[in-house]
Amino acid sequence: MNEFKLRRIGMLMEPEPGNPQEVEGVLNPAAVRGPDGNLYIFPRLVASGNYSRIGIARVRFDQAGDPVGVERLGIALEPEAGYELRPDGSGGCEDPRVTFIEPLRRYLMTYTAWSSRGPRIALAVSEDLFHWKRLGLATFTSSDGIEFSNVDDKDASLFPAVIPDPSGQPELAMLHRPLFPGTRPEETACCSETRDVDVNRESIWISYCRMTLDHKPFRTGEFTFHHRLASPVSAWERLKIGGGTPPVLTRYGWLIVYHGVSEVEAPDAVDGLDAGRPQLCYSAGVMVISKEHPLVIRYRSEEPVLSPELQQERHGTIANVVFPTGIDRRDDLGTPDRFDIYYGMADNRIGVARLDLPAHLPFEGVADPPDASL
Repeated sequence: MNEFKLRRIGMLMEPEPGNPQEVEGVLNPAAVRGPDGNLYIFPRLVASGNYSRIGIARVRFDQAGDPVGVERLGIALEPEAGYELRPDGSGGCEDPRVTFIEPLRRYLMTYTAWSSRGPRIALAVSEDLFHWKRLGLATFTSSDGIEFSNVDDKDASLFPAVIPDPSGQPELAMLHRPLFPGTRPEETACCSETRDVDVNRESIWISYCRMTLDHKPFRTGEFTFHHRLASPVSAWERLKIGGGTPPVLTRYGWLIVYHGVSEVEAPDAVDGLDAGRPQLCYSAGVMVISKEHPLVIRYRSEEPVLSPELQQERHGTIANVVFPTGIDRRDDLGTPDRFDIYYGMADNRIGVARLDLPAHLPFEGVADPPDASL
């Protein structure tokens, strides 16, 4: 039995009636504690035409300490830079993750900037969560013949502490999943039930950037070291894996709640036209990697810890989606082994679920062989 399980707390946020900025959905939020101790989320707000902004809201809790709603506080980022805009005036700032980088004493946001070039990882910095300065697009060197620049990339997140690179130098470390041609789930779904996985082009990667603390204002450099962390292994992630919540340190190591994509048959065929037609299903899994050696996976879910079951998760803008993006360790309640996971529901709403660390790290977690085949 999988000892990591998420227990749903409830739906936290949905589109506000009459609000044109949210008419196509609120989803995939970052979550982070502010300097005042309050929890803030940064949801993707989708207006007509898939025009996406990043909002900011304060989370409200009930007497038991469970999140029950939000207070909308405005917009953190909206498409303004050239790398966020398309020639027709549309554009997107999407799916943020926010991490307080302890050595910098600043918040860094990674988000998807969607222009005519496609999705790219962009960064912004803040000292108070309310005022954000763009740092531009993340840039990458190539590695062993793999070209990371000018490739679609998204769902990036940062470690809150410096991480030693392979040479032992302390670096700013990023998890990301480049979308090389042919590796999108819509493309891999066309393959047979058993397929070979291109582990270099279908994986979550760790990339490192030298961090200089005396930059005023702070800026990031080029990500120069790249190492493959994890490839699709289990059936629930056979079409794609990708980033989820930013890494959070636990007594077992760095905890990550990530996403995987598989196929399900369309349940609601109309006049038999869609009977048997595969649909994509986004689920969530848990990965624990070593604190001292972040390339070492100590545990990884054989089965998902959260899959689409509720009506709000199975029907929406995109059916059958739970998509984890925010995580909050409940130190405020004196329960550091409790984590609240904020996730997108069918690309339309935001839900929250509770994850409690097991008493012992399970032993049944799957490995990630370099010759992974599904």
